[in-house]
Amino acid sequence: MTDDSPGTTGSATVPASAPDLLRLEDQVCFALAIASRSVISVYRPILEPYGLTHPQYLVLLALWERSPRSVSDLSAELRLEPATLSPLLKRLETAGLVGRSRNAHDVRVLDITLTDAGRALREDALTIPPRIIDKLGMSLDELTALRTSLWRVIDAAQSP
Repeated sequence: MTDDSPGTTGSATVPASAPDLLRLEDQVCFALAIASRSVISVYRPILEPYGLTHPQYLVLLALWERSPRSVSDLSAELRLEPATLSPLLKRLETAGLVGRSRNAHDVRVLDITLTDAGRALREDALTIPPRIIDKLGMSLDELTALRTSLWRVIDAAQSP
């Protein structure tokens, strides 16, 4: 039998001298949420001259790695629901950066391809990562270590 009264966690009693497990600033979820919003806000003014939002930039990054790609492939890579991805793709198409067409082998599949303008934008986008690094004031080694740690958190959170 476990004691579920306040001050206990399952069968273990939390000592009175233990740190407050519910202190807001000590929550990983809180730090990640603030970090995410803060870093995305650093991208906003850098992406604005290109007419891009951060989610659109992520789509282009995936397409610059490999194009064409199906919507389902992009959805899986970006970990976005197709219903969330579709409006992003429509706006990128309207901006002339991507094209959407039915797959020649399976008409149920919608392929996304970079246009000439979308491919050309990659060259300009090469300036974005150094500007972000500069704006954050962190070394490339620090950011690489942080990214590695974040992927460990993501993998742990997504494992069954």
